[in-house]
Amino acid sequence: MKLSLIIPCYNEAENLPLLLERCSTLSDKSDIEVILVDNGSTDNSPEVLEKLLPIYPHCRAVRVPVNQGYGFGILSGLDAAKGDVLAWTHADMQADPKDVLRAFEFFKLHGNHIYVKGQRIKRPLADVFFTASMSVFETCLLQTKLWDINAQPNMFSKEFFESWRNPPHDFSLDLYVYFKARTQGLTVYRFPVEFVERAHGVSHWNVNWASKMKFIRRTIEFSFELKKRLSK
Repeated sequence: MKLSLIIPCYNEAENLPLLLERCSTLSDKSDIEVILVDNGSTDNSPEVLEKLLPIYPHCRAVRVPVNQGYGFGILSGLDAAKGDVLAWTHADMQADPKDVLRAFEFFKLHGNHIYVKGQRIKRPLADVFFTASMSVFETCLLQTKLWDINAQPNMFSKEFFESWRNPPHDFSLDLYVYFKARTQGLTVYRFPVEFVERAHGVSHWNVNWASKMKFIRRTIEFSFELKKRLSK
């Protein structure tokens, strides 16, 4: 069983050296490949990756020339993946890339007909309230239990990935995949992941309440679109 971990990176040049070092534990294992997706970065990420990747033989990069969204970057990495188990997590290391080792154990124990997702702990109270509110809204709207939708990592079989049709290209991808797993009857396993501050830079969406509102609006729009698909 081989695992492919996708990490979308948008203007994360400062974080890349530490990220690759954190991934060294993963890349030492012959059954794990790490794919860093340079998701249309406008900083010097390409140069940093070109310099550092030769040091990490089980890590490689996929380049998206122009940023087309968080989800598009992940999908580009998933399309290039060679593993029969696939996963993604964030590049900012608010969730440790090594969390995938714990997630991968569920597949070794239970086989491929499962979906594994982190559940964040040790978060600011305002973020917990925001997550709880969105979780309740999505659960009621889609009539499917959905909690801590944007937690990382996400892990699933390649067969499940190949069943997706017209997945979103933005942050709604987390919701789409979690919902698909529920409705396809996959057994969902959650495990606690510690949520910490970014090592460098700022979030590309969770900057202030204005950015949160923009994220909420996009997610709600996609949620109603998803509900409309179900009614057809």
